[in-house]
This record gives sequence, C-alpha cells and structure tokens, in this order.
Amino acid sequence: MSTFYGRASRGALLATTRGTRLGKSLSASVTRDPDANRARILDAATGEFARSGLGGARVDRIAAAAGANKRMLYYYFGNKEALFSAVLEAAYARIRVAETKLSLLDVPPDEGVRRLVAFTWDYYVKHPEFITLLSSENLHGARHLKALPRIRSMNSPVIETLGEILRRGRREGVFKANPDPLQLYISIAALSYFYLGNKHTLGAVFGRALTQPAARRERLAHMIEVVLGYLRHGAGGTIGAPPCLSPARRRAKHIDSNARSTTIGN
Repeated sequence: MSTFYGRASRGALLATTRGTRLGKSLSASVTRDPDANRARILDAATGEFARSGLGGARVDRIAAAAGANKRMLYYYFGNKEALFSAVLEAAYARIRVAETKLSLLDVPPDEGVRRLVAFTWDYYVKHPEFITLLSSENLHGARHLKALPRIRSMNSPVIETLGEILRRGRREGVFKANPDPLQLYISIAALSYFYLGNKHTLGAVFGRALTQPAARRERLAHMIEVVLGYLRHGAGGTIGAPPCLSPARRRAKHIDSNARSTTIGN
C-alpha cells in the first residue's frame, strides 16, 4: 500500500513539475516577443479560417502552423471566436492602410477613380483570403464585425476620400453623375468581388477561362471603363439629399429644409 501511495505521490509531483515547466515555458515565450507571437498566430489563423471557415477551422492546426501551443493561442485571444474577430479586423486594417498609400487626392479626379478601381482589383487578386474571410463572415450575419468597436471608423476614410474625389470631379466638369460615395464604392468592390469569388463557376457555366492573365486584364479594363463611363456621362443622382455635398453643406441644406417646413406649416 505504501508503495502504491509512493508511486502516486511521485506521479503527482512529476505532473506538477511538468505543468510548472510548461507554464514557465509559456510565460518565457510570451515575455520574449509578444508582438511576434501574436503576429504568427494571426497569420496562421488567417490561412486556416480562409481555407476552412469559422466552423471548419481547428485550433490545433492554427497552433501547429504558428509554431505555438494552444495555451499560447488562448493566452492571446481567449477562444476561436475571438481569434476569428481579430483576423477579420486585421484583414480590414491591411486593406485600409494600403488604400491610404494611393494618394487619391493628389491626382485628377478621373485618375483617382481609376487608381481605386485598379487597386481594389489587384488587392483582391493578390489576397484571395480577404474574399473568403468576408464570405465566411457573411454566413454568420457579420456578428463578429458588428462587435468590433473600431470597424466603422476604420472604413469611413475611404468613403470620405471618394466623396471628395466626386465633388472635385463635378466642380471641374469631369463627372456628370452624382452618386452616393458609399454606393459607388460598393459597386467598385462588387465588380471585383463577384468575378473573383465566382470565377470557377462562371468559367464553367460560360465556357471561358476567367482565371487566365489575359482574361483578368480584360476584366480590369472593362471595370475601369464601366465606372468612369458612368461618372463621365451618366445623368446619375440619388433619391433624397444629394450625397456628394460636403458635411457643412448638408447641415445647411437640412436647416434650410426645416425652415421651409416651419414656414409652410405656419
């Protein structure tokens, strides 16, 4: 009996020692380079979620690809859902940072639009994981994005920049159409997103090699022609308040409308 308890005690001591060593190892690893650890996990998780979606992704595979252990992953992100949210936020941050380097306001309005269309296409081509991550999040009703406090402020600058480009284009007589900047941006993204997200099925249905370099060049030229052709020649406009007005002019128009309503009411 004493031998049994002696073995049990030694086993418990060994397990405790191993756990302590693992804890110390994790603590030391986290302390050494936390930013690098987090970046490696995010990079591995991006690939796993892009391939398998949220439901099919496995924490074991993410940890192995990151050269980490699951305890480290949970230490940084808490759980798989939180890690998926972090991956989405990082994906949006990367494309927004890349957009700021385009200097869209430093060129003529039509060139600014051309650059934005070409950039969006090229970015989606080079980063197919962005499309698959967004498709996966849409299956979940965007509940992870809705919970991210910075996501709207992160995405608003590109819409403001596009709005300024459109206002300049109309002032200079380059553009005739007067679209909502948000609607135009969604259309630009959709022209790339739908083609690249459905290239295999579209190619099979229509018998076209849509993934070939020549087909991609043709698609980009077509998109630029469609967007600029609309802006240059379309009568355009939106229902409601003109969307391309500056914030100050919108407020002034709102006050003026309220004043007219009061006068009519009296």
